[in-house]
Amino acid sequence: MGNLRTFILMAAMTALFMGVGALIGGTTGAVIALAVAGAMNLFAFWNSDKAVLSMTGAREVDARTAPDLVAMVHDLADRAQMPRPKVFIIETDQPNAFATGRNPENAAVAATTGLLRSLSREEIAGVMAHELAHIRHRDTLTMTITATMAGAISMLANFGMFFGGSDRDRPGGLIGTLALMILAPLAAGMVQMAISRSREYEADRLGAEISGNPGALASALQKIEALARQRINPAAERNPAVAHMFIINPLNGRGADNLFSTHPSTANRVAALMRMQPAAPAAARTGIPRVTRHRGPWA
Repeated sequence: MGNLRTFILMAAMTALFMGVGALIGGTTGAVIALAVAGAMNLFAFWNSDKAVLSMTGAREVDARTAPDLVAMVHDLADRAQMPRPKVFIIETDQPNAFATGRNPENAAVAATTGLLRSLSREEIAGVMAHELAHIRHRDTLTMTITATMAGAISMLANFGMFFGGSDRDRPGGLIGTLALMILAPLAAGMVQMAISRSREYEADRLGAEISGNPGALASALQKIEALARQRINPAAERNPAVAHMFIINPLNGRGADNLFSTHPSTANRVAALMRMQPAAPAAARTGIPRVTRHRGPWA
């Protein structure tokens, strides 16, 4: 159901993009808009992971520089029967994490130093499993493309004010163009946010299955949200376009399931995870090691 909803929402985004082009330049405008979208998405397909990692200041770590974290991610990836992603760490006190990459073979997960210091190992494993679920579902590519198209729609709407021909050629004249400038980016943003929210629920579900501990992931979400209200993530504040990629909104702690939220309500996510708890196998029965808080440095 989640994949079907994402497909429908992305189709709506594509139609909206072409519609904006058509309103600005008729059939030619629609064709040009589609060509521009294709070029932007092609660039995003190949470079999205590098761009996001650079914007957040993430540094790559390995088995020598962060042995515990890398071993945990590799173990979870092996249990999920997927390629092992690269592992990155972001220097910030705010606990958070995200995944990026165009496909499971070219993916990366990133965790903040605040996450590694504030959560137990079981909670960190739940967060990392959530991010691996995003990779397995190819959500990272979906979210990059929708973000690119949302930005392109906003750009086209602004261009329409200046390059859309005479008022006589514009549907609705000047008033119609002004409405287009306001409503088109708003609609694109709403589609982008809806896709993000739907994918978070799916990643929670699969992440809980990978880690074998829905309760640990639920506890991690609650801790991250509480601390995100108190601690600033400077990289995310400078680049708010990446906010939807984090497991919890890094810009603020207000998560409401409404049209203008990039993340679902944490309370709703926790409730869904706790409903999985009775049916989920215990960590010891799935082979996920039950570990205590690590006393040494993570990185």
